[in-house]
Amino acid sequence: MNLMIKKLSVAAVVCCAVFTYSPYAFAKTAPAVPENIYEWVQSSPRMNYFFNKQEIKFAVKADGNIDINTLVVPVLKTYDPIQIEDVIEKRRWRMEPVSGLSDLAGEADYITIDLNKKVVTVNVVDLLDSTFSTVEHSEPGTKVELSTLSPQSREAIFYDGIMSYYKKHVMEIAAQTKGKLTDDDRETLEKMKKEIEKQEKKEKERLEKERKEQEEHHKKDEKKK
Repeated sequence: MNLMIKKLSVAAVVCCAVFTYSPYAFAKTAPAVPENIYEWVQSSPRMNYFFNKQEIKFAVKADGNIDINTLVVPVLKTYDPIQIEDVIEKRRWRMEPVSGLSDLAGEADYITIDLNKKVVTVNVVDLLDSTFSTVEHSEPGTKVELSTLSPQSREAIFYDGIMSYYKKHVMEIAAQTKGKLTDDDRETLEKMKKEIEKQEKKEKERLEKERKEQEEHHKKDEKKK
């Protein structure tokens, strides 16, 4: 797993970034992000949250087999001017260097998610300028237990968005991973995929039923008039 994390680079997270119109919040102040590479999850009053859907992968074990219990996810967050100023002011307060941060625009994180323990580890945080070049690199190793987060928190919503994408694209993610998928693990993932598709079908049918019921009620109301 560590080898795979090391092989990831900031370029993989921010490649093909362009400075054109973006539909997301703070488009006039934050660098635009290509939608074909990044999956947008949410925008808070200060940040836009994305992950790289072309680079999200499973970890790989030392024997070369894919570890289907661990996700490796490149994350991108773009800041608005208030967040930029807040980051700089907090660094000044902690007496940390702020040189090179005049063009701060966001951060690129590398996280791993233990799917069994439901624990997120923030392995790398790279502060980025407006050209998406790294201005500071750190390896915090911070761990976040998903069960301890408030469901309404920005962190919880973001990680839930990643998990939702993972469940819907599990075979695609396995195909993106440079490792060997054992027959047993392939069977496990295919079962998961079928179960998700079954749940989605049931939800679609439920929504369609509700739509038809509402349509019928509307027609009855119209007749009464």
